[in-house]
Amino acid sequence: MPRRKATVAVFAALALAGCTTDKPPAAQSSAPAASTDQTGQGSGTGTQSKFFVQADFDAQLAMRSQTPQGPDGKPWEQAITPQMTDTKTFKKDGPYHLCFSNAAVNNPWRQVGWKTMQAEVGLHKEITEFTALDAEGKDDKQISDIAELQAKGCDALIVSPNTTATLTPAVKGACGKVPVIVFDRGVETDCPVTFIKPIGGYLYGADAADFLVEKVPDGGKVLALRISPGVDVLETRWSAAKTVFDKSRLQVVGVEFTDGDAAKTKSIVNDYIQRYGKIDGVWMDSGGTAVAAVEAFEDAGLPVPPVTGEDQQDFLQKWKDAKLTAIAPTYPTYQWRTPIIAALKILKGEEVPKVWNLPQPKITEETLPTYLQPNMPPLHYALCGCEDLPGFPENWGGKKS
Repeated sequence: MPRRKATVAVFAALALAGCTTDKPPAAQSSAPAASTDQTGQGSGTGTQSKFFVQADFDAQLAMRSQTPQGPDGKPWEQAITPQMTDTKTFKKDGPYHLCFSNAAVNNPWRQVGWKTMQAEVGLHKEITEFTALDAEGKDDKQISDIAELQAKGCDALIVSPNTTATLTPAVKGACGKVPVIVFDRGVETDCPVTFIKPIGGYLYGADAADFLVEKVPDGGKVLALRISPGVDVLETRWSAAKTVFDKSRLQVVGVEFTDGDAAKTKSIVNDYIQRYGKIDGVWMDSGGTAVAAVEAFEDAGLPVPPVTGEDQQDFLQKWKDAKLTAIAPTYPTYQWRTPIIAALKILKGEEVPKVWNLPQPKITEETLPTYLQPNMPPLHYALCGCEDLPGFPENWGGKKS
């Protein structure tokens, strides 16, 4: 067996931002013009995203009641409604050289995922080389990275795209040369052998919006906080929330881009408190700055309204300590294990789902104790699926209980 080695690019400084990296134009960071919902009331949500597909929205919401297939206790190996695709044409003998084009490791969610992926690689002796390049949140660099990796003799190429439309041509170009696995964010082509994702952004956005519709009184003022436009998983989160809000009697008083920055998030919330006097609910397309949003109300001496977050430990701890009315939709970081598993299946000629829909739990008040992990750092994500991996919890910044 050849000696295992890893070729990994030097990563840029790890900024604590949201789960995407592109910055929105300044003109897009103000609240949209009001739209009208089916009740005739102004919802304030603006025009629907060009990414919205009603059939996909309906399909994702249907999946939340469906039982996944796969081994119990291993959601990163499970699939919901899988349509299998044949991979015999890619079958080859090992050992294998896997390559990975990563959008970035510039936020805690991606950092946890990247550690989890590397640990998964370490489980498989047949992977003797693993080459990863970090695009640092830049489309042009990732396009160059994908071209560079194709010249390195990769047996399979894993891609987590920085943005959807811009990376599509690069992925299409690679598909004819090497089996491609896309995960996390999608591209506008079905040429990859498999596209791996949790159920999706529609479910995330709808779960959060449904919660606010339930908890906020009719006529209540909701502030929607987004990271930035142009990434499919974030666009679908908002477009799903818009669909829910437009059918409700809530008022969406603002839709603001935070760039995933805690200080900017707090400033925006403060501005809306001063403008309206009272905000009755906060919807977020990513929970990385949820604590900052909560703190804005606390700093103003106001009760914290119903708020949506994510499975980041600082939010879960704040939720418990402050007795928040909250929900945490998730975009599980355990999905970073699945591309490695998928690549090996493909290279061994085993069937994989064409679209690999992973389970996507939501954290509620009842399940909060299950996911709160006081021995892990504040920026750790609870659904890493990494508890059984070598080096846990220390390699993820945690302490043994």
